[in-house]
Amino acid sequence: MGSERMEMRKRQMSVQQETASAAQEPHGVGNRGSNACCFCWCCCCSCSCLTVRNDEGAESARRTSCDVKTEGTTNCEESLKPTVEEVSSWGQSFDKLMNSPAGRNTFRDFLRTEFSEENMLFWLACEDLKKEANKGVVEEKVRLIYEDYVSILSPKEVSLDSRVREVINRNMLEPSCHTFDDAQLQIYTLMQRDSYPRYMNSSAYTGLLQHLSEQSAES
Repeated sequence: MGSERMEMRKRQMSVQQETASAAQEPHGVGNRGSNACCFCWCCCCSCSCLTVRNDEGAESARRTSCDVKTEGTTNCEESLKPTVEEVSSWGQSFDKLMNSPAGRNTFRDFLRTEFSEENMLFWLACEDLKKEANKGVVEEKVRLIYEDYVSILSPKEVSLDSRVREVINRNMLEPSCHTFDDAQLQIYTLMQRDSYPRYMNSSAYTGLLQHLSEQSAES
């Protein structure tokens, strides 16, 4: 991410904090379950929203979509303390970093300092979506992911090009666990090319590797 995008993210976070009190408005105002359209680009309410046919499944999606709905520092992934060998392997390739739960957690912490944590949150939400088989839950999760990371109205909007956005719009007509595949790949590539090299050279990574190396030497 460039400095301009980081500054924009700071301003967005400031606006979120100033308007936090708005979240206390009466039930039904601004609620995601309202009849206003969730998917359109221009805030119009004339197009029809996706109907979640399985209420029980939709509720399950709300309960289990921790990374989809996260607002900040909550980390839902559980991981064991990494070994020095594992941490060292993260420097070999981005794939090895992302295949490690501990690697994803530490990289996510780093992205938070760069105001680009939404990239990891979006990627994790897409991974969670792919594991879902219940159609009702899939539709609800697709809606939440769209609202949180694709909508131009979201403060956590990820950077996607026009081609990918058009693909998503077509996929939204028949939501599935693969609705965001193209978008997920684009964000993965963005993190690999942009944030990963900086993480490898950061004190967050080098300090962790040194700390574990010292502990290994003492044991």
